[in-house]
Amino acid sequence: MACQEKKLNNLTIKDLDFEKAKSLMYKDNDSAFFHFNKVATNSVDSLMVAQAYTFMATIQTESSDYFGSQESLILSLRFLNEQKTSNFDCLSSTYNELGLTNYYLKNYKIALTYFEKALYFSADDVFRLTILNNKALVYRNAGKYNEALLIYNRIISKKNANTVEYARILSNIAKTQWLQNPKYNALPKFLRALQIRVKENDEWGQNASYAHLADYYSGRVPDSALYYASKMYHVAQTLASPDDQLEALQKLIKLSSPVLAKKYFERYQNLSDSLQTVRNSEKNQYAIIRYESEKNKGDFLKAQAENIEKQKDILVKNIGLGVLGVILISAYFWHRKRKEILKNERELEVKNTELKYVKKVHDRVANKVYHVMSEVENTPHLDKEKLLDKLEVLYDISRNISYERNDIDEENFAQQLNQMLKAYSSEKVEVDIEGNHESIWTAVSSITKSEVSCILQELMTNMMKHSEANQVALHFEQKNGNININYSDNGIGISDQFQYGNGLSSTGNRIDHIRGTITFDTKAEKGLKILISFPIS
Repeated sequence: MACQEKKLNNLTIKDLDFEKAKSLMYKDNDSAFFHFNKVATNSVDSLMVAQAYTFMATIQTESSDYFGSQESLILSLRFLNEQKTSNFDCLSSTYNELGLTNYYLKNYKIALTYFEKALYFSADDVFRLTILNNKALVYRNAGKYNEALLIYNRIISKKNANTVEYARILSNIAKTQWLQNPKYNALPKFLRALQIRVKENDEWGQNASYAHLADYYSGRVPDSALYYASKMYHVAQTLASPDDQLEALQKLIKLSSPVLAKKYFERYQNLSDSLQTVRNSEKNQYAIIRYESEKNKGDFLKAQAENIEKQKDILVKNIGLGVLGVILISAYFWHRKRKEILKNERELEVKNTELKYVKKVHDRVANKVYHVMSEVENTPHLDKEKLLDKLEVLYDISRNISYERNDIDEENFAQQLNQMLKAYSSEKVEVDIEGNHESIWTAVSSITKSEVSCILQELMTNMMKHSEANQVALHFEQKNGNININYSDNGIGISDQFQYGNGLSSTGNRIDHIRGTITFDTKAEKGLKILISFPIS
């Protein structure tokens, strides 16, 4: 970041919190965020405040908190003046970071706009090459290979042929040319980039090279692809990079024998769950730090206001002592009440955020993991390509859990639903489905389809875990403007005193959301019967 290095050493006023926060970056990001937040809250230097917010955004991006990062970057821009040349470096850095967050969120058009602004304000030739590389990466991922190659060739002409930066651009050129033309021989450039990275002990670069080589060899020489995927996994472990470990495990699952693929899948699942838990915790921690800082600032302003009022009281006590007393008392009680309201609102916001992520992890990740596990367990001959596709969907949902994403196939919803339900069948459990045709879903909204899919997946997961049933039947029908789904199994059933767990409580909320009803027949002689009914529109 340009505003991280170029201007800070020339500041005439040193801020101890700022310097301490800088020293903690990438070592203890929680503490660094805390001290940068103190600077942003207390400093009277607008440029330093902007720099602090940009640093905070970088930390949030590291934790995949892209929306939180964008909020910090917008705050940074509020303290910057596009008419002052002294602000240009930080403006360039802030717009570059905004481009990166939108790239990670796959908002490619917006990302390119911010990178153009970053280039406009940057006078640093080295940093301009970094921005151009980011811009080329957006073009490549958007499938605009010619535009990407124009930028990469422009950059590489300015690099020494034996440097780490040269290897990075060379590798990017090779990958782009290969993506543009699968028959293109990218191997010499990939190997040359790897050779430089090994010589320069650039482990992050080696990690990228191994990924490129594993992909390149995947359809050509599977043994070589497996070798480079293994090399990538070991380097990613050395770098303690969970995202790269997950990517390497995906490749290993695809390329390994069924026995090893299953072991790699278990590692993938455990690492993905742990990574999501840590990142959600970090996001909440940053929100709490911001809240506590605002609360302390409010207390300080209150004390400052009270001191001013006391000084005024000394000057005019013979004139307005009574009036001033009333004002102070009213202000005090109003402030206390307002402070309590703000505190409750912040605590509720944090709790709601935690509940939202818990619900997402349960509905969008946990049930899908159980679904995939059922398929792995019940499929004698494992189709690794299909399993990899499901893992990629599961990884995308876990990585991007901070924003909504609909994975419903609108045109083939009945088929998709049947496949999900049939995945729970096995040698021990027979699943029979009647009446689920595409025609009954024609007028149903995508939101309702998504909710129904989650409800049925929750019921099937609970059946597998708790019911001990070996026969399950689901009957779908459209009647009187409603869709009715009759579920039954021959398991142990539930009692009148049955208590909903988190999953079925969530199911109740989903039913309410689509204005439907769910009825559990606890009087059934054997097994369990459930009627789900909801309006079509």
